[in-house]
Amino acid sequence: MDSYLIQVDGHGDHAPVLDVHLKTNGNSISLGKVKGRKPRWAVRASETSKKTFNPVRAIVDTMKVEPNPKKAMISLSLGDPTVFGNLPTNDEVTRAVKEVLDSGRYNGYAPSVGYQSCREAVATHYSCPEAPLEAQDVILTSGCSQAIELALAVLANPGQNILVPRPGFSLYKTLALSMGIEVKLYNLLPEKSWEIDLEHLESLVDEKTACLIVNNPSNPCGSVFSKSHLQKILAVASRQCVPILADEIYGDMVFADCKYEPIATLSTNVPILSCGGLAKRWLVPGWRMGWILIHDRRDIFGNEIRDGLVRLSQRILGPCTIVQGALERILHRTPPEFYHNTLSILKSNADLCYAALSAIPGLQPVRPAGAMYLMVEIEMEHFPEFENDVEFTERLISEQSVFCLPATCFEYPNFFRVVITVPEEMILEACSRIQEFCEMHYQGAEGAQDLECDK
Repeated sequence: MDSYLIQVDGHGDHAPVLDVHLKTNGNSISLGKVKGRKPRWAVRASETSKKTFNPVRAIVDTMKVEPNPKKAMISLSLGDPTVFGNLPTNDEVTRAVKEVLDSGRYNGYAPSVGYQSCREAVATHYSCPEAPLEAQDVILTSGCSQAIELALAVLANPGQNILVPRPGFSLYKTLALSMGIEVKLYNLLPEKSWEIDLEHLESLVDEKTACLIVNNPSNPCGSVFSKSHLQKILAVASRQCVPILADEIYGDMVFADCKYEPIATLSTNVPILSCGGLAKRWLVPGWRMGWILIHDRRDIFGNEIRDGLVRLSQRILGPCTIVQGALERILHRTPPEFYHNTLSILKSNADLCYAALSAIPGLQPVRPAGAMYLMVEIEMEHFPEFENDVEFTERLISEQSVFCLPATCFEYPNFFRVVITVPEEMILEACSRIQEFCEMHYQGAEGAQDLECDK
């Protein structure tokens, strides 16, 4: 019979040593001395988590400021159209979800890319002769933010770079840096209604550029690119052989005097991943339903990008099945007057806000053409007591209880962003308070120079 002898020797401060002998058929074999491991806790956050950085949260969370207790808080900072209840979704939309829930047919797992019938519904809704789509060209996602994440993850490797608008939605940078992808910021031009500085854009392209992000209509600018400007953007992408990630979550949310052009309808040779969803146009951001539309008529992406998107989608096994089940009815049966009424309210608020802020010395708003936002330049030379837009907006909160996001959140200092989804009376009251604030702190050229000399 085989026998085993394990001798443990430990002296003083030294770790225990195991002296292991194996005895088999009467012969003793020494396996030597093995130093014992003393277990200890060593739990650390991952590198991905350490690289994840949201500039909006980083700035807003450090704004240690209390609003004026004598004035009710008016928040113009959050791009959520549901906050004040003045922009409800359509009854047809909610009925669709209720019927699906009552049916009990959508309580299980769906394919990770979404139900085939739901992908067909999205493809049918967005397909057009200039940019045809089939179900296989649609990947359903958990909101547009996941659509952007998957598109970035399939197009770019760590060490590559992407081209991102400035000012631009902060999530692009947050996602890219967490993936080890470099961000190169290209400039938008406020004096040209936030068109892209095309020369600057093209100068940033190098052999490591994985994709160009185009956000139209824009958050935070509220701008809408013309057909001719989009064609010039596509010309740059075509010359440089750079695919486009199109963030079109605000697609079709443009005011009456403007036309929205999906970028994929204007090119056959530039491959495009267009990201969208229900959040904004249907006013249900919490329902977390988004999609990626694959436009690749020259087969430049080929199977590799499509297969990659399928594999990446398997990480969370698809978006909410209840909302998926309601998609066809939501897309095809929401009445046109619902969209029209929403845009009429946004246009009216935008006009009121633009007119009121334009009349305030020291502020220069840029007129929006769509989406839910308006950007305002602060002529900082006339407000010399404030270091920057962050300090300006902090004081606006503490003195007037009006919260606007400083545009440093969008990599564009000395501006602030106004959300125009709030009720009309709240817009007017906020603008009145902003005027009072600016009149209190505004310094003309001479006053500003005197204040600078006193510092």
